[in-house]
This record gives sequence, structure tokens and C-alpha cells, in this order.
Amino acid sequence: MKKDTPFCWTEKHEKAFQRLKTQPTNAPILALPNFSKKFELECDASGIGIGVVLLQGGHPIAYFCEKLHGAVLNYPTYEKELCAFVRALQNWKHYLVSK
Repeated sequence: MKKDTPFCWTEKHEKAFQRLKTQPTNAPILALPNFSKKFELECDASGIGIGVVLLQGGHPIAYFCEKLHGAVLNYPTYEKELCAFVRALQNWKHYLVSK
């Protein structure tokens, strides 16, 4: 991006650009739950939010994310992840109560 540097757009750049354009328009495919199998939860927390994925056999069933506010913002990371776990249990208790 300097003044005297030529701009070079190669096939590699074009493929990456086309892939970037299609990714936001394709929704992730969620699987239907099978209540005879076990469910898995993957929790994550950052400085401002929490996120949880409900999985079954490695396939996502549902997603949940929430922005943190109030005193929870001051919690250490491991307590934020515990908060994410508790919120996931509250949110998906109808899936998890049988397992």
C-alpha cells in the first residue's frame, strides 16, 4: 500500500476473496437432537461475554451467547466460565434433564 509499490492480485487472492464473500451467507448446519445419545457442552468466556455450544456426537445442536454486565464483569475467567455453564444448564434444561 505504498505509493510506488505495484498492487498484485493473484489467483490465490481471488480464491480467498470469494471464500470470504460466501462464508457470511452460509449458516452453520445444526443437527437435530437424539435423546438416546449423550449431550456435551462447550463453554467459553471472555472479558465481556460468554458462549456455549450444545453438541451431540461432535455436531452442534444449539448455540447460546450472552453479554456480561454488572458485577459479573469483575469475576475471574474461571468463574465466568462457570457462569456460562450454569446459564447453559438453565437454558437447555429440557435437553439435559433426561441425561
